[in-house]
Amino acid sequence: MKAALYLIPVTLGDNSEFELEKSLPPYNAQIIKEIKHFVVENIRSARRFLVRVSKEINIDSLTFFELNEHTDLRQVQGFLEPIFSQNYPVGVISEAGCPAVADPGRAAVSIAHKKNVPVFPLVGPSSILLSVMASGFSGQSFAFCGYLPVKNAERVNRLRQLENRAWNEKQTQVFIEAPYRNLQLFEAILKNCRKDTLLCVASGLTTQTEFIKSMSLAEWKKLPPPNIQKIPTIFVLGSPEMWSAA
Repeated sequence: MKAALYLIPVTLGDNSEFELEKSLPPYNAQIIKEIKHFVVENIRSARRFLVRVSKEINIDSLTFFELNEHTDLRQVQGFLEPIFSQNYPVGVISEAGCPAVADPGRAAVSIAHKKNVPVFPLVGPSSILLSVMASGFSGQSFAFCGYLPVKNAERVNRLRQLENRAWNEKQTQVFIEAPYRNLQLFEAILKNCRKDTLLCVASGLTTQTEFIKSMSLAEWKKLPPPNIQKIPTIFVLGSPEMWSAA
C-alpha cells in the first residue's frame, strides 16, 4: 500500500451497522485494515469506530496520534513520521464526517502537501454537503460559516450578515451550533431574520432519526420547534429567489 496520508470519513451518528452500510463504501474498510498509524481527534472514539469497521483490526497493534484544539501544532509533522522513516501509510480520522473539513485534521494535510506526501481523500458523508443538497437552496454558490458567536448581540449581528449575503449575493449560508444550544439558535433565527428568508434544518443526517425540512421563517413560526436539541444539526439560510424559479 502506498505510503501516503489517507483521509478517512466516519459516520455522522453512533457508528451503528445501519450507518456504516449506508454511509461508507466497502473500499474504505479495505484501506483502513492496511493502516497501522492514525492521526485522530479523539483516541477513544476513533478506536470505537475502527472496531465497528472490521473485527479483523487488532486495535492494540495500532498507534494513535491525537490532533485536536489542544495539540501543539509543532508536533504534527512528527505524526507523519511513519511515512518518512518506515514508508508506512497514515490515516486521518475526524470525530464525525469528513476529516480536515471544519476539523483540526487539516493541519496534517497541509504538512503532507508541504512535504510532498501524497494525499488520498476517501468517500464518505459530509453533513455540510448533504444539507446543501437537501435544502433546495442554491448549490451553485454556498458558504460554510462554522459556529456563530455565543453572545446574543454578536450572534444577532452575524445572523443578519449571513442573511444579507443570502439575499444580496444569492449565496446559500451554512452554519452549525453546539448541539445543546440548537434550539437557542433556532429561536434566534426566527426572532431576528426576515419572515421571507428560507431556513433548512437538517438534523441527525444519515441516522435513523434524520430530520430535514426547508421552509420560510413565516412557515416555521406556525409550527412547534423541531426536535433537534442535543442532536448534531446543520442550519442553512437561503433567499426567496432561490425558490422563485421552482
